[in-house]
Amino acid sequence: MPAKTFEHDPDAMILNLFYEDKDDRWFPGDRHLRRMARRLLLGEPRMSGQLRVFLNLCAGLDRLGIRYRVNDYGYIARHPEELACIVGRTFLLDKFAWKNPILLGVAAHNHPLDDLDLFKRLPVKKVVVPGPWYVDMYRPYWPETEAWPVGIDTDLWAPSQASQKAVDVLIYDKVHWDRERFAPELIEPVRARLRKEGRSFAELRYGSYKEEDYQAALAASRAMIFLCQNESQGIAYQQALSCGVPVFAWDPGGPWRDPDYYPHRVQFAPVSSVPYWDERCGAKFVDVAGFEAGWDDFWEGCAAGVFDPRGYVLDSLTLEQRALQYYEIARSIVRQPAASQAPANPVDGRSMGLSHDLELPRRHQVS
Repeated sequence: MPAKTFEHDPDAMILNLFYEDKDDRWFPGDRHLRRMARRLLLGEPRMSGQLRVFLNLCAGLDRLGIRYRVNDYGYIARHPEELACIVGRTFLLDKFAWKNPILLGVAAHNHPLDDLDLFKRLPVKKVVVPGPWYVDMYRPYWPETEAWPVGIDTDLWAPSQASQKAVDVLIYDKVHWDRERFAPELIEPVRARLRKEGRSFAELRYGSYKEEDYQAALAASRAMIFLCQNESQGIAYQQALSCGVPVFAWDPGGPWRDPDYYPHRVQFAPVSSVPYWDERCGAKFVDVAGFEAGWDDFWEGCAAGVFDPRGYVLDSLTLEQRALQYYEIARSIVRQPAASQAPANPVDGRSMGLSHDLELPRRHQVS
């Protein structure tokens, strides 16, 4: 979807966005000192997934010309009738005496058990989570939950020239639960198969690289093997798709195995490591046997150019499309009486169409 500027609408809503990455720990303002100290000791911090969500939402709103304020607590206190969009994090819920209706998420709770009385305790009207299986897990506790994936910057994450493709495969390693089991059972057999075939490969492990490292690795790679137990959205593999890199994804399914919850507090299934996906993206496998059986077809498909991963992202996950969906969710809360609100169906990778007849204001970010 190309960038679009909408004609001015005097009735259009200005979004009130709230996002803070760190809370004060010992005294007011110490989060700024802690950030400076970390920068001096460890260098520039890596981009967190939560911050990337917030920045991409703002970038999409900018492209559409949808106006917004950021962390304007003074304004929101003077206008308790206006919607507060708390993108994250959860400490913001207790930082301010919220009287406003609240749209919460996505950088918020891991599970409703973290705050079962949320909708009674605060004027929360709707929660957004990154993907459809997360909706299914949340709704028995919080019925007013909807899926909203943030958009991908398709200009920044763009295909490289064929002459740059010096590496056959990038292995993206996000195996963190039961790693002592899956390192020998899955990761090493993947490496062994590539070595046996003489395929060149590089590896990146989640949490140990900066965005520019990942961009460079994707630019040099012909395909990616994505190893992750589950993803709520999966921004990293979607950035690969946007770069035109087909993905062979480990998608084991089964229960949500977060050890803070499973199996003693939460038993939910099925999950997915690639919740937004269709056949253009590449191929999936469930276990190492599935990898061995499916690898040849996937690699031949890459060589033959049968996949169109970037086309999938352009059709469904651009900055503009997802920012417009967020705006529509926010506007629906304001315009619909609370008693008549009904939970929307979770979005999926094949049917995320939006109405494009909205009259939105020209670009104007309010400080």
